[in-house]
Amino acid sequence: MTDVLATEQLTVGYGGMPAISDVDLTVGRGEVVCLLGANGAGKTTTVRTLAGQLTPMSGRVVWKGSPKPGPSHRRARQGLAYVAEDRSVFMELTVHENLRLGRADVDAVYDLMPELRALRDRPVRALSGGEQQILAVGRAVAAEPDALLADELSLGLAPMVVSRLLTTLRMAADRGCGVLLVEQKVRQALEMSDRAYVLSRGRVVMSGSAAEIRAKSAELEATYLSGMMYDDHSAEP
Repeated sequence: MTDVLATEQLTVGYGGMPAISDVDLTVGRGEVVCLLGANGAGKTTTVRTLAGQLTPMSGRVVWKGSPKPGPSHRRARQGLAYVAEDRSVFMELTVHENLRLGRADVDAVYDLMPELRALRDRPVRALSGGEQQILAVGRAVAAEPDALLADELSLGLAPMVVSRLLTTLRMAADRGCGVLLVEQKVRQALEMSDRAYVLSRGRVVMSGSAAEIRAKSAELEATYLSGMMYDDHSAEP
């Protein structure tokens, strides 16, 4: 399997203080890799650095074989999609206007997420959180990126919507995209992932196949994830 995205001894911080240290991870084409950890473990810092929003203190990001990837806008043009916690949509524009601004074929998004057709003329601010996230993920996946970074898709969303989003990411991987997923719904995420890394205090403390990580669920729950294994609370649709 060819790695599309990787870090090598990556250390990143804020104000000179490391938030992650010596992180090594890889994301191959056609796989979903789950990045797990409690709040404050360094997951979002890792993803933002991969996206080009943060500059490493040491180590490096390797993007499509290049150890000197360009800034975030260049990585995006080269096929790196990023769906952030804030849902990566323009609230004052309509659904259709949001889609026209993306790299995806608009009709392809509607085919992928048919529920968006009825919402096409509605301002995004008027959508539920689940509908906003469906829009963000649909737009990203329909652009057929080489890699997709998804940060906390499930925050505040109902289980049915979370399942829909995770299934869409799995489908994207099966078509050849490399997906890095940061997710609080640990059990659901591991069920559709190929591999996983666990971060604790900014360092990788465990890695392996999704099956291997699932087999260590008791250790994860007790030591690293602080209740996340059983976080199945629903919220808005």
